[in-house]
Amino acid sequence: MAETAAPPPPPAAPGTGVPAGSGTNPLSRKLNKILETRLDNDKEMLEALKALSTFFVENSLRTRRNLRGDIERRSLAINEEFVHIFKQVKEELESINEDVQAMSSCCEDMSSRLKGSFGASSGKPTIPNVFYLFTGHQRLEMKAQVADAFIAKFQLTPDEMNLLRGTKDEPITEDFFKALGRVKQIHDDVKILLRTNQQRAGLEIMEQMALLQETSYERLYRWTQNECRTLTQESCDISPVLAQAMEALQDRPVLYKYTLDEFGTARRSAVVRGFIDALTRGGLGGTPRPIEMHSHDPLRYVGDMLAWLHQATASEKEHLEAMLKLVTIQGVEENIQEVVGHITEGVCRPLKVRIEQVIVAEPGAVLLYKISNLLKFYHHTIRLRYACYCAIHQYFSFGKVELPPPDLGPSSALNQTLNLLREVLASHDSSVIPLDARQADFVQVLSCVLDPLLQMCTVSASNLGTADMATFMVNSLYMMKTTLALFEFTDKRLEMLQFQIEAHLDTLINEQASYVLTRAGLSYIYNALQQHKPEQGPLSNLSSMDSVSLKVAMAQFDRYLSAPDSLLMSQLNFLLSATVKEQIIKQSTELVCRAYSELYAAVMDPSNEYKDPETILHRSPHQVQALLS
Repeated sequence: MAETAAPPPPPAAPGTGVPAGSGTNPLSRKLNKILETRLDNDKEMLEALKALSTFFVENSLRTRRNLRGDIERRSLAINEEFVHIFKQVKEELESINEDVQAMSSCCEDMSSRLKGSFGASSGKPTIPNVFYLFTGHQRLEMKAQVADAFIAKFQLTPDEMNLLRGTKDEPITEDFFKALGRVKQIHDDVKILLRTNQQRAGLEIMEQMALLQETSYERLYRWTQNECRTLTQESCDISPVLAQAMEALQDRPVLYKYTLDEFGTARRSAVVRGFIDALTRGGLGGTPRPIEMHSHDPLRYVGDMLAWLHQATASEKEHLEAMLKLVTIQGVEENIQEVVGHITEGVCRPLKVRIEQVIVAEPGAVLLYKISNLLKFYHHTIRLRYACYCAIHQYFSFGKVELPPPDLGPSSALNQTLNLLREVLASHDSSVIPLDARQADFVQVLSCVLDPLLQMCTVSASNLGTADMATFMVNSLYMMKTTLALFEFTDKRLEMLQFQIEAHLDTLINEQASYVLTRAGLSYIYNALQQHKPEQGPLSNLSSMDSVSLKVAMAQFDRYLSAPDSLLMSQLNFLLSATVKEQIIKQSTELVCRAYSELYAAVMDPSNEYKDPETILHRSPHQVQALLS
């Protein structure tokens, strides 16, 4: 590298291309030596040049002069980096040496302790003894973990036991319900032990949890009972803990029922006291004024009392809903209605006495009618029960069945019931009950009245003939339909009645068509035509289907064509609706024409071998249809 940094050669002699003194000049010898060197075989030179190319990027006078310094500085940086790396290696080796020394000292200490413990006493090898102790230690740890897990799963903590067995004066908190839920969970989980070889432990734990449950429920019931007894103010707040208590007591139906009774008793006295105060004292500060001050105005007097009762009923229902909001058993709504009824029952007597006083005073027919509508409105608003409909349903379901009259019209019982139904529905139309409630009333009234009526009519007509039964049912259903058509909310019932009428009309249409074919002499012939098969031979070979028999029958049929109204069943004259009668005659005539068309086609068929069929049936189906239309 030092040779490459030599100063530049002297200038050549003037007039020649070779430097002066080329034979003895050292520079010339070095230049010749460099030119004769083969770089392909000198790998070290190639590596040096390659390394030089990485940082010698500019070939100038300044860079050539500073080349030696750059190389030395680069070499110094490489050596410093090498020293730094080896310093880190040295530190790591020293750390490893320290760890090895610590491990060595620990092993020596352990070995000396083991030799002192087992070497002199047992005479057994030290390592097997250590392995035996280590295995036993692992087994003991596993047993301890199993025991801890068993206790955690099937036993309560001391704090939980104290919560459940607290004294009478200690309040119930949410932690109590968590502990009670833990008891229930243990009681359910312990059933798993009964299916294993730990049945004795399972039975003991189950008995322990059962006793603890009874103690907890007894304490919870006493606390809930005391809480309900304090709810005697006009407005009460249901605490979340009380709602949780009712949720827990639902697993004990007897305690749950007793608690509801206690709540109802406490709230009943509060409601009665509030009603008396509203009548005599009024609200706080005299607003609103006492209801008794409006006794001279009967309508307002009764309306104010009923309005107060309605508001009190809604409030008590809200209290019960808040207290039972977490209860999930069936029949919660029934329980609420029963308790609310018990609470408001105490107001019935003072309310009844005051309303009777108003009625006895005879304020006038118009005012009494307004009071009646007011009572009916609050009856539907507060009670929402219709026991009278059930009584009507029971009456018509088990009442005495009346036989149909001779004219097959509606029976007297049916007419009376329909008149009663018409009055009931008309009174509902003029009531002040809300639309939704009135629609529900209509559905219930129709269900309680119409279903027994339909059953009664069916039983009454069960011993009649086919045509008589159909006529009686059509008349009865027609009367029901005309009665319901005057009122709203009856569309579904009208549609159902129409379907039943059409079913009985089909029966009458078939009976009328059969009656005409029999009287006109075509019934037997039409039946033979329907039963005839081609393999039996020509139709004319049958004894009742020869030309002579057909001509006799056609003569009788011609008499029918000359006077079609002469062949009508007597039952059709009993129909109440002329439109229904015309419909039966029209459709039965179409059936007769269809039967004649089939007979005409069979006679005109050459395969049946009738001679001169035009002389047998001298009228075409279109002509017959024109005569009967």
